[in-house]
Amino acid sequence: MNFVSPRLGLPVVVVAHLLVLLGLLSYAPARQALLSAAPIMVQFIAPPRIEPPKPPPPTEPPKPRPVVKRIDRPLTPPPVLTAPAEAPSPVLAPPPPPPAPPAPVEAPPAPPAAAPTTPAPLVPPVFNADYLDNPAPAYPAVSRRGGEQGRVVLRVLVNAKGGADEVQVRTSSGFARLDEAARETVRRWKFVPARRGSDNVAAWVLIPISFRLEG
Repeated sequence: MNFVSPRLGLPVVVVAHLLVLLGLLSYAPARQALLSAAPIMVQFIAPPRIEPPKPPPPTEPPKPRPVVKRIDRPLTPPPVLTAPAEAPSPVLAPPPPPPAPPAPVEAPPAPPAAAPTTPAPLVPPVFNADYLDNPAPAYPAVSRRGGEQGRVVLRVLVNAKGGADEVQVRTSSGFARLDEAARETVRRWKFVPARRGSDNVAAWVLIPISFRLEG
Protein backbone atom coordinates (compact mmCIF):
# COMPACT_ATOMS: atom_id res chain seq x y z
CA MET A 1 0.00 0.00 0.00
CA ASN A 2 1.52 3.25 -1.19
CA PHE A 3 1.18 6.43 0.77
CA VAL A 4 1.28 9.75 -1.01
CA SER A 5 3.01 12.59 0.78
CA PRO A 6 0.53 15.36 1.74
CA ARG A 7 2.69 17.89 -0.05
CA LEU A 8 2.41 15.95 -3.38
CA GLY A 9 -1.21 14.81 -3.02
CA LEU A 10 -2.82 18.22 -3.02
CA PRO A 11 -1.37 19.38 -6.39
CA VAL A 12 -2.26 16.02 -7.95
CA VAL A 13 -5.86 16.41 -6.84
CA VAL A 14 -6.03 19.91 -8.24
CA VAL A 15 -4.57 18.87 -11.56
CA ALA A 16 -7.06 15.94 -11.77
CA HIS A 17 -9.96 18.32 -11.21
CA LEU A 18 -8.69 20.62 -13.92
CA LEU A 19 -8.42 17.79 -16.41
CA VAL A 20 -11.94 16.70 -15.63
CA LEU A 21 -13.18 20.25 -16.04
CA LEU A 22 -11.45 20.65 -19.38
CA GLY A 23 -12.93 17.39 -20.58
CA LEU A 24 -16.43 18.51 -19.66
CA LEU A 25 -15.96 21.84 -21.41
CA SER A 26 -14.93 20.11 -24.65
CA TYR A 27 -18.24 18.25 -24.65
CA ALA A 28 -21.01 20.64 -25.86
CA PRO A 29 -24.02 19.42 -23.81
CA ALA A 30 -21.87 19.32 -20.72
CA ARG A 31 -20.41 22.77 -21.46
CA GLN A 32 -23.93 24.19 -21.74
CA ALA A 33 -24.96 22.58 -18.50
CA LEU A 34 -21.88 23.88 -16.76
CA LEU A 35 -22.33 27.38 -18.08
CA SER A 36 -25.93 27.42 -16.93
CA ALA A 37 -25.02 26.06 -13.55
CA ALA A 38 -23.68 28.17 -10.73
CA PRO A 39 -20.03 28.99 -11.02
CA ILE A 40 -17.70 26.71 -9.14
CA MET A 41 -15.15 28.41 -6.94
CA VAL A 42 -11.88 26.65 -6.82
CA GLN A 43 -9.53 27.65 -4.04
CA PHE A 44 -6.10 26.42 -3.79
CA ILE A 45 -5.24 25.23 -0.34
CA ALA A 46 -1.79 26.37 0.44
CA PRO A 47 0.33 23.92 2.29
CA PRO A 48 0.80 24.70 5.96
CA ARG A 49 3.53 27.19 6.53
CA ILE A 50 6.21 26.03 8.75
CA GLU A 51 7.47 28.98 10.71
CA PRO A 52 11.12 29.05 11.45
CA PRO A 53 12.00 28.71 15.10
CA LYS A 54 11.97 32.00 16.94
CA PRO A 55 15.35 33.21 18.07
CA PRO A 56 15.80 33.14 21.82
CA PRO A 57 15.10 36.46 23.53
CA PRO A 58 18.20 38.53 24.05
CA THR A 59 19.61 38.05 27.42
CA GLU A 60 20.28 41.20 29.38
CA PRO A 61 23.90 41.66 30.34
CA PRO A 62 24.48 41.45 34.07
CA LYS A 63 24.36 44.78 35.77
CA PRO A 64 27.76 45.97 36.85
CA ARG A 65 28.28 45.83 40.57
CA PRO A 66 29.01 49.12 42.33
CA VAL A 67 32.69 49.68 42.63
CA VAL A 68 33.68 50.10 46.25
CA LYS A 69 36.94 51.92 46.66
CA ARG A 70 39.08 50.08 49.05
CA ILE A 71 42.46 51.03 50.30
CA ASP A 72 44.50 47.91 50.17
CA ARG A 73 47.72 47.61 51.95
CA PRO A 74 50.62 47.18 49.66
CA LEU A 75 51.16 43.57 49.05
CA THR A 76 54.39 42.32 50.36
CA PRO A 77 56.28 40.91 47.46
CA PRO A 78 56.85 37.22 47.85
CA PRO A 79 60.31 36.34 48.93
CA VAL A 80 62.64 35.55 46.16
CA LEU A 81 64.00 32.10 46.56
CA THR A 82 67.47 31.75 45.27
CA ALA A 83 69.25 28.52 45.03
CA PRO A 84 72.43 28.52 47.05
CA ALA A 85 75.41 28.90 44.90
CA GLU A 86 77.71 26.03 44.95
CA ALA A 87 80.53 26.74 47.31
CA PRO A 88 83.87 26.69 45.54
CA SER A 89 86.13 23.99 46.56
CA PRO A 90 88.42 25.17 49.34
CA VAL A 91 91.88 26.18 48.33
CA LEU A 92 94.53 25.46 50.88
CA ALA A 93 96.58 28.62 51.33
CA PRO A 94 99.98 28.51 52.94
CA PRO A 95 99.93 29.56 56.60
CA PRO A 96 100.79 33.24 57.12
CA PRO A 97 104.20 34.03 58.52
CA PRO A 98 104.30 34.63 62.27
CA PRO A 99 103.75 38.29 63.15
CA ALA A 100 106.75 40.36 63.95
CA PRO A 101 107.24 41.09 67.64
CA PRO A 102 105.85 44.53 68.53
CA ALA A 103 108.31 47.30 69.00
CA PRO A 104 108.88 48.18 72.64
CA VAL A 105 106.70 51.09 73.66
CA GLU A 106 108.18 53.53 76.05
CA ALA A 107 106.03 54.10 79.08
CA PRO A 108 104.78 57.68 79.28
CA PRO A 109 106.40 59.73 81.98
CA ALA A 110 104.49 59.75 85.23
CA PRO A 111 102.51 62.93 85.76
CA PRO A 112 104.03 65.26 88.28
CA ALA A 113 102.67 64.82 91.75
CA ALA A 114 99.98 67.31 92.52
CA ALA A 115 101.13 69.97 94.85
CA PRO A 116 99.39 69.73 98.20
CA THR A 117 96.63 72.25 98.42
CA THR A 118 97.05 74.72 101.20
CA PRO A 119 93.88 74.95 103.26
CA ALA A 120 92.31 78.34 103.57
CA PRO A 121 93.27 80.21 106.73
CA LEU A 122 90.90 79.92 109.68
CA VAL A 123 89.18 83.10 110.80
CA PRO A 124 88.48 82.70 114.56
CA PRO A 125 85.06 83.34 116.07
CA VAL A 126 84.12 86.86 117.12
CA PHE A 127 82.54 87.51 120.54
CA ASN A 128 83.08 91.25 121.23
CA ALA A 129 81.16 92.79 118.34
CA ASP A 130 78.83 95.54 119.49
CA TYR A 131 75.85 94.18 117.52
CA LEU A 132 76.02 90.90 119.46
CA ASP A 133 74.90 92.66 122.66
CA ASN A 134 76.68 90.19 124.92
CA PRO A 135 76.25 91.31 128.60
CA ALA A 136 79.16 91.46 131.03
CA PRO A 137 79.14 88.95 133.90
CA ALA A 138 77.44 90.14 137.09
CA TYR A 139 79.77 90.68 140.03
CA PRO A 140 78.72 88.32 142.80
CA ALA A 141 77.63 90.27 145.91
CA VAL A 142 79.43 87.90 148.26
CA SER A 143 82.66 88.34 146.26
CA ARG A 144 82.19 92.13 146.28
CA ARG A 145 81.76 92.19 150.09
CA GLY A 146 84.67 89.83 150.55
CA GLY A 147 86.92 91.89 148.24
CA GLU A 148 87.43 89.07 145.73
CA GLN A 149 88.78 90.17 142.37
CA GLY A 150 90.87 88.72 139.57
CA ARG A 151 91.10 87.77 135.87
CA VAL A 152 89.64 84.54 134.45
CA VAL A 153 90.35 83.18 130.94
CA LEU A 154 87.65 80.95 129.42
CA ARG A 155 88.13 78.51 126.50
CA VAL A 156 84.88 78.34 124.47
CA LEU A 157 83.97 75.97 121.62
CA VAL A 158 81.80 77.96 119.18
CA ASN A 159 79.72 75.88 116.75
CA ALA A 160 79.03 76.73 113.09
CA LYS A 161 75.73 78.39 114.08
CA GLY A 162 77.33 80.83 116.54
CA GLY A 163 76.41 79.14 119.81
CA ALA A 164 78.65 78.05 122.69
CA ASP A 165 78.82 74.26 122.81
CA GLU A 166 81.37 74.08 125.64
CA VAL A 167 82.88 76.57 128.10
CA GLN A 168 86.06 75.67 130.01
CA VAL A 169 88.15 77.63 132.57
CA ARG A 170 91.55 78.02 130.97
CA THR A 171 93.00 80.28 133.68
CA SER A 172 91.24 80.73 137.01
CA SER A 173 90.82 84.06 138.76
CA GLY A 174 91.63 82.40 142.07
CA PHE A 175 88.01 82.50 143.22
CA ALA A 176 85.51 79.81 142.25
CA ARG A 177 82.55 82.20 142.57
CA LEU A 178 84.11 84.60 140.01
CA ASP A 179 85.01 81.72 137.64
CA GLU A 180 81.48 80.26 137.81
CA ALA A 181 79.84 83.67 137.27
CA ALA A 182 81.96 84.15 134.13
CA ARG A 183 81.16 80.66 132.81
CA GLU A 184 77.39 81.01 133.28
CA THR A 185 77.33 84.37 131.51
CA VAL A 186 79.48 83.37 128.53
CA ARG A 187 77.47 80.17 128.05
CA ARG A 188 74.52 82.39 126.96
CA TRP A 189 76.54 84.62 124.59
CA LYS A 190 76.13 84.79 120.81
CA PHE A 191 79.17 84.53 118.52
CA VAL A 192 80.14 85.08 114.92
CA PRO A 193 81.21 81.56 113.91
CA ALA A 194 84.67 80.86 112.60
CA ARG A 195 85.14 80.72 108.84
CA ARG A 196 87.42 78.71 106.61
CA GLY A 197 87.12 80.11 103.16
CA SER A 198 83.37 80.54 102.53
CA ASP A 199 82.24 77.89 105.05
CA ASN A 200 81.30 78.30 108.71
CA VAL A 201 83.19 75.89 110.93
CA ALA A 202 83.37 75.13 114.65
CA ALA A 203 86.40 76.46 116.44
CA TRP A 204 87.78 77.32 119.92
CA VAL A 205 88.24 80.85 121.15
CA LEU A 206 89.79 82.30 124.39
CA ILE A 207 87.76 84.93 126.26
CA PRO A 208 89.43 86.93 129.14
CA ILE A 209 87.13 88.43 131.78
CA SER A 210 88.38 90.69 134.62
CA PHE A 211 86.68 91.30 137.96
CA ARG A 212 87.86 94.52 139.66
CA LEU A 213 86.60 96.45 142.65
CA GLU A 214 86.81 100.24 142.27
CA GLY A 215 87.36 102.67 145.17
